[in-house]
Amino acid sequence: MPFCPKLWSSAAPAPAQPGSVVINGTVVVANHFGLSAPGKSTTLRLFSGTEVDHETRKGRLSAEAALRGGKKTRHGKASTTTYQVTFFVDGEFGTPAAVTVKNGNRSDQFFLRHVRLDLAEDRSIHFDCNSWSYLPDKTPEALRLLREEELRSLRGNGRGERKDWERIYDFDYYNDLGNPDNPDNDDHVRPVLGGTKTHPYPRRCRTGRALSKTDGVTETRKHKLINLDYYIPPDERFSPGKLAEVLAMGVQAVTHFVIPEARSIFHGDVVNFKSTEQLRADLYGKPPQPAADARVMDELKSSVPSHKTYKQVSKMVKDNPAKFPTPQVIHHDTEAWRSDEEFAREMLAGLNPVVIKRLEVFPPNKSKITTDDIMTQIGGLTIQQAMEQKRMYILDHHDYLMPYLRRINTEGVCVYASRTLLFLRDDGALRPVAIELSLPDGGVSGGEISRVFLPASQGTDAHLWHLAKTHVAVNDSGYHQLISHWLFTHATVEPFIIATRRQLSAMHPIHKLLDPHFKDNMQINTLARSILLNAGGLLEKTMYPGKYSMEMSSDIYAHWRFTEQSLPNDLIKRGMASRDPKARGGVSLHIEDYPYAVDGIDVWLAIEGWVRSYCDHFYHADAAVAGDAELQAWWDDVRRVGHGDRLGDAACWLDLDTVAGLVETLSTLIWTASALHAAVNFGQYGYAGYPPNRPTRCRRFVPLPGSPEMAQLEADPGRFFLETVPDRFTATLGIALIEVLSNHTSDEVYLGQRATSTWTDDGEVLLLLDRFRDELRRVEKRVEERNKDPRLVNRRGPVRVPYTLLYPDAGDVAGKEKGITGRGIPNSVSI
Repeated sequence: MPFCPKLWSSAAPAPAQPGSVVINGTVVVANHFGLSAPGKSTTLRLFSGTEVDHETRKGRLSAEAALRGGKKTRHGKASTTTYQVTFFVDGEFGTPAAVTVKNGNRSDQFFLRHVRLDLAEDRSIHFDCNSWSYLPDKTPEALRLLREEELRSLRGNGRGERKDWERIYDFDYYNDLGNPDNPDNDDHVRPVLGGTKTHPYPRRCRTGRALSKTDGVTETRKHKLINLDYYIPPDERFSPGKLAEVLAMGVQAVTHFVIPEARSIFHGDVVNFKSTEQLRADLYGKPPQPAADARVMDELKSSVPSHKTYKQVSKMVKDNPAKFPTPQVIHHDTEAWRSDEEFAREMLAGLNPVVIKRLEVFPPNKSKITTDDIMTQIGGLTIQQAMEQKRMYILDHHDYLMPYLRRINTEGVCVYASRTLLFLRDDGALRPVAIELSLPDGGVSGGEISRVFLPASQGTDAHLWHLAKTHVAVNDSGYHQLISHWLFTHATVEPFIIATRRQLSAMHPIHKLLDPHFKDNMQINTLARSILLNAGGLLEKTMYPGKYSMEMSSDIYAHWRFTEQSLPNDLIKRGMASRDPKARGGVSLHIEDYPYAVDGIDVWLAIEGWVRSYCDHFYHADAAVAGDAELQAWWDDVRRVGHGDRLGDAACWLDLDTVAGLVETLSTLIWTASALHAAVNFGQYGYAGYPPNRPTRCRRFVPLPGSPEMAQLEADPGRFFLETVPDRFTATLGIALIEVLSNHTSDEVYLGQRATSTWTDDGEVLLLLDRFRDELRRVEKRVEERNKDPRLVNRRGPVRVPYTLLYPDAGDVAGKEKGITGRGIPNSVSI
């Protein structure tokens, strides 16, 4: 219920008893979305950290104390309410070390920010939620049982449906993607992911909802336009401001772009853009639209957790008229994206720079690309010489995709498996030299039908080459969204969050190190399963794999290894670098002008340096790591349960028995949640906001010689292209989605920053964080210098878009610019 000042008495507390010591304090509660204020029955008690009650074996406990007052305040950007509290303890109580909060009414849910106690002799103690750090064996005796009890309560018992007020973390399968109980659509059945060799997958947080009546395996869920009907632990929920911003962006996108396009489709007819000029005018040239669709707002009103949030969203929609901004890729030149140089450059500096590999075997397995196809394009070298000189590269979307093509292409799309070969020029740029598009043959022997396309600048061959590049972009777009973005950041990080909450006390130093890198991940993942990844969801409607999207990502996860997720190991695995102890980051890049890798190594080294100094501060020997019971339970939970389907691969995991192993593990996790996610997420609108550059599906195959389709291509290549890429509705739906994903929200906390300066009471750790932030500022200067260097042709390319996706932006949090900035590394996978 909303806060009511009358609930609290402003009268002074009862007088202290003889011999008692008075401890006055202030309690700050966040005004959090969907939550009430503390109720009358809320009381606090103090635990001593120095004096033990020998009957309970816990610290001595004070009497209960009620809250008084209730004054509206602000702490930073957060809206808060501050209360007063007075404790009476005896003279032998000792020093307070913990505060317990008892909420007598479960319907009164609130978020406690901090408690400050004023002691005698001008001393005070600040309890910012979880600000004190102790390794398990260093915990004061008076707090050890409290520490253990809290972890047990967070694990729950694995049974029952979760209630909104519960803070329970448990693992579950991805059994909530389908909707088998829908009597109107039996096509909404999807396989359960996780727990089997057939469909391995990372675990998600368990909600405990009822299982489907139809299959008894799939979890039931309300399928609606705006779905906030799901459980996540309260500590993982969006802040009120972020929830309102995300909802407002979604309402505007649906109202002003998706619904008008949907209304333009009559009798199932597909509507295409007539020209790229019309596409640009219709998508980016329209004036801002201030009104919101009534149906969407009604749906929102019934879905949001509070009327206050609904009013905030309504105001945002009204005050910020919707308009698709012009994507960066066409900001300076509307045609530069078509060039071969830009096509190749985006593999190194675009929104998916993590797939390209060095070619080490020619020809690739089952490939029909021949020596004669590329000999004239590789600078007078033989193919073997070019490979030995590390100048041949490949964008390979073949092996993982080929088994799915028959099924995918029965769903109204026209998709190939592709291979693109590239040659590294003397100026550091890549030149595409051949594209192979493959389909399965009509038999059951696993044969393929392949066509090879070569670069051309005139006539029909140029049109065919452009269509071949378009099909490659479609493959890469699907892999980017489903694998590079969703699977390798969002999905793989969630099990680490659950295991951390279950096994590492909030007092554990490693819990404190990791906590900011988990912000909002669980809520955004749950939201994704509700409207993006679910049967009939937005990704199925816009991406070429359609109903097979998540199943295909499961097959790729079967080969995922945590040990390969650090940036140096990833670069080495893809042949983009060699191990070199003398080189920066311990790796020598084979393409020196590889913006993602060059900037990434700087960021990786900054993260690794911060993590190493932090771990060295708490662990002075390898034995301390091996003997840390909580840490070992955490690592066991991650490997055996959270990522249990990858336990059988010995090369998947590090042994967590040394300080060095701990540093590499934590650095890899933080890199994944922060920098890797930033690199593959926040550039989406800049490049894919213009659908011709990054189409998400194709509706026509490349025409065969002498066919009627070839005559259509030759007669009107522009029209043929627009009939190949997504129609107006699908393109608009996709742009609306990636616009939301590409936005930085106003409450984002960036790498090197913490939400509060009181996150730890350890002064040495705070100095280490300052050094980390200083190093990130040095990284920013180096990025700026590289982007100004005209010799680095891949930093801007023909489209003149500077590479800033790994620019840390580690300045003052309060001064951050929100929106589509194309720069900044948030701490976490938060959108």
